[in-house]
Amino acid sequence: MQQQARKLHIHSVYTAEHPKKMYVHPAPVRVWHWVNAVSFVLLIVTGLQIRFAEMFSFFSLEEAVRIHNYVGFVVIGAYALWVSFYFGTGKIRLYFPNPKTFIPDAIRQTKFYTSGYFKGEKNPHTMTPDHKFNALQQKAYLGIMFLFLPAQMITGLFLWRIKGFANYIDILGGVKIVDTVHVVLFFFFSAFLVAHAYLATLGHTPLAHFKAMFTGYEDHH
Repeated sequence: MQQQARKLHIHSVYTAEHPKKMYVHPAPVRVWHWVNAVSFVLLIVTGLQIRFAEMFSFFSLEEAVRIHNYVGFVVIGAYALWVSFYFGTGKIRLYFPNPKTFIPDAIRQTKFYTSGYFKGEKNPHTMTPDHKFNALQQKAYLGIMFLFLPAQMITGLFLWRIKGFANYIDILGGVKIVDTVHVVLFFFFSAFLVAHAYLATLGHTPLAHFKAMFTGYEDHH
């Protein structure tokens, strides 16, 4: 308890003019987050043009392919940063829900998102450096960071050099299977980006969580 209190003291800032603030998002996480955010927008835009060239013309097709490939490697590099930071610091535990409390926590959080927020109720989850994500976020991010994002990066890498990775592509069932997985995940991440941006507006002000991802400090009321 004393150690926890000391952590809260170290990471908390009180001023007369501002509400309590808590340092929740370290610099490596913020860099990874915004690099990923910009990269995903570029990947979605160029991906749409590559897949539906007859409908979109943001760039020439050659430029779209080149940007898509370059940005794909940026995302792989950012993922390496994420892995290094979270595993190196032991903070990877933040992504794993408590199996004993997951169901009631998930039910409370779902009720807040679907009705409580609109009634002005307080978010049942209080974000701290050691309890950053609510139960729903933990479950969703666990699948995204350990399954969906690696699958998207691997299939993208294979499609980048089909002949060079022919043996691995054959193991996965052929280029059509790899391409289908990549496209399905493309639509998943496009929808996730919209949902993620919407949920980020559900702080005590619509821009509170966005601001925190620049400063590292979350406001607590």
